[in-house]
Amino acid sequence: MKSTIEIPLPAAGLGTRRALTLHRYGAPDRRPHVHLQAALHADELPGALVLHHLMRLLDDADARGKVVGGITVLPVANPIGLDQHLMAHHVGRFELANGRNFNRHFPNHDEAAAAWLDGRLGSDAAANVVLVREALRACWEAAGGDAVDEGEHLRRTLYGLGLGADIVLDLHCDNQAVMHVYTSTACWPDADDLTRQLGAEAVLLAEVSGGDPFDEAFSRPWVALSKRFGPRQPIAQGCLSATVELRGESDVRDDLAEADALNLFRFLQRRGAVAGDPGPLPDARCEASPLEGVDTVRSPVAGVLSFVAEPGAKIRAGDVVGHVTEPMTGARSALASRTDGILFARVATRLARPGDVVCKVAGAVPLAGRSGKLLTD
Repeated sequence: MKSTIEIPLPAAGLGTRRALTLHRYGAPDRRPHVHLQAALHADELPGALVLHHLMRLLDDADARGKVVGGITVLPVANPIGLDQHLMAHHVGRFELANGRNFNRHFPNHDEAAAAWLDGRLGSDAAANVVLVREALRACWEAAGGDAVDEGEHLRRTLYGLGLGADIVLDLHCDNQAVMHVYTSTACWPDADDLTRQLGAEAVLLAEVSGGDPFDEAFSRPWVALSKRFGPRQPIAQGCLSATVELRGESDVRDDLAEADALNLFRFLQRRGAVAGDPGPLPDARCEASPLEGVDTVRSPVAGVLSFVAEPGAKIRAGDVVGHVTEPMTGARSALASRTDGILFARVATRLARPGDVVCKVAGAVPLAGRSGKLLTD
């Protein structure tokens, strides 16, 4: 049976109150356990509409007794960001109070979990998965006092909702983009059916991208702990987590959202969370590529940005993707890709500053200098 839960957040000031609204299908201890959320970057709204349409499908499945696993749906993951407006512009990516990215700085309990697990793990990989989940929850509960402000409390709460899930999907979008997915190298090729079902045109893989984003808070510990304890105490990848980028920020349409929701529903069927035949798996629209292979094309100067390549365009190294024009002088700078690949995202603004990332091209080969913190804030 479906239940709806309101989870209060601490008041940020006198007379204020915010809460998360969580929809739960099935029992929390059912497997597979799937957690889906949207609008963590609160100005990225395609996912909120997609989850609205997905819940209509889940409501019908629930009424017919077809929900087999445990599914939690959080259509709006960031009420703080929803309420942030500056001079008539919505600012949902960063906390206005301190400038922090809402999708960074999620809990990292890898070391504490390793200490908890020391001496408890055995040679049974399935039993070790259960122990790792216990360890991560115990460490999260023990660190409860660390959430000292509203934003930290939100991150801690969201992390707690995803803990223990077999699958965690965080729905986002870019400025102007085609459908693409970020996931862990450790989750590939397990996530192949997700990316094919969604029709992803780029799939970006990294073990650690930097900044502790939400999805990596659930994939990273399994990799770190597996390395720590080695093959004699095997730890399988216990969670498939991914950031799904639902095209661009203005791609908020019912026809797109209904199609995306149906694809997510079919993915849930394919994974056994919902009973029913998902139909044939679509062909892959791309091959997965390393996040280190993404060319983040930057503007060398300030000026007016104009593109000659659209999102989804196939690019060759050296191809010009756009220009930056300095109208006062007439100077014009060409922007070229350093790699072969697909231009999967670009900015919506047309005013560029020196060093601004204006578009991204997913290439198959890691680029020189692309290491360390790979995601931009």
